[in-house]
Amino acid sequence: MAIRPSVRAVLLDGLRGRERLVLFRRTVPGRPLYWSAPGGHVEPEDGSLEAALHREMLEELGATVGSVTLLTTLTCRRPHGVQTQYVYGCRLLTLDPSLRCGPEFDDPARGVYEVVRIPLAAEEIRSLNLVPAELGDYLVTAASRLPRLIPA
Repeated sequence: MAIRPSVRAVLLDGLRGRERLVLFRRTVPGRPLYWSAPGGHVEPEDGSLEAALHREMLEELGATVGSVTLLTTLTCRRPHGVQTQYVYGCRLLTLDPSLRCGPEFDDPARGVYEVVRIPLAAEEIRSLNLVPAELGDYLVTAASRLPRLIPA
């Protein structure tokens, strides 16, 4: 069974040559600590995958981003089906946590979404419990190329 597709952001912040990857450090009751890239399900009212990504950046981070570039498409097999995740590269323009408005912030059972910035380096990414694992694998192999693939 196919699961509703998702979009994910490989979100870079910082000056060229010193970019950092913006992730969530997730603390969820009853689960081990993990990290995730901002993004989420594509909703029926989203006009496009890119529109879904911009909506998710505002909801989850209170962020605006520059132009977006499709980096890869992941096929994630789950116990309840297969999910396609469209992974876009973008650069952070603005961030205002007071604008966060996603449904995940209304439910304490969903845990904490702490915004962190990590060095854009394969060894840093490899050390994280990044979910989904397919995204972590992609980022480890692509880390050194990402600044060139994502327009300023």
